[in-house]
Amino acid sequence: MFVNPMNFAHWILIIFGLITCLPLLFAQLVILLHPRGQKAKDILIGKGEEWRDKTHFRSAYGAAWADWLIFVPLFISGIIGMLLSKQWGFLLFSMSGAIQVYINTLLWFLEKEYVYPSNGPLKYYTYLWGNFMYWGAASLLYGIFRLNVNIF
Repeated sequence: MFVNPMNFAHWILIIFGLITCLPLLFAQLVILLHPRGQKAKDILIGKGEEWRDKTHFRSAYGAAWADWLIFVPLFISGIIGMLLSKQWGFLLFSMSGAIQVYINTLLWFLEKEYVYPSNGPLKYYTYLWGNFMYWGAASLLYGIFRLNVNIF
């Protein structure tokens, strides 16, 4: 059976994106449903930990709202569109990748000093920060590439 390499790339990016984003989206759903709950703190900042200050809590809460209102619809619509080989799907998927690159560049400067020391380089540069950047950049570039291929 012949496998179209573009479809294979679709699946790699979709699966990598789901593995990377779904646990975070679950944690964000918990904070949206129970903003002051212990479970939200345990998942997002560590078991038994407290928010550093009001800004720390508000940043996490605001990011959860932003992701569920903006990122999730773009991500899901992008996946559907890509699987249908529609240009709008590649555009939306690329936009969801750009969101991840943007927010995780910001988090590099805001959170690294707190997150990195307690987790070490392997965990930090893979799941806690790196995978979001790797997936976001790859999705952004893939979407741009596919749009250019379809246009020209």
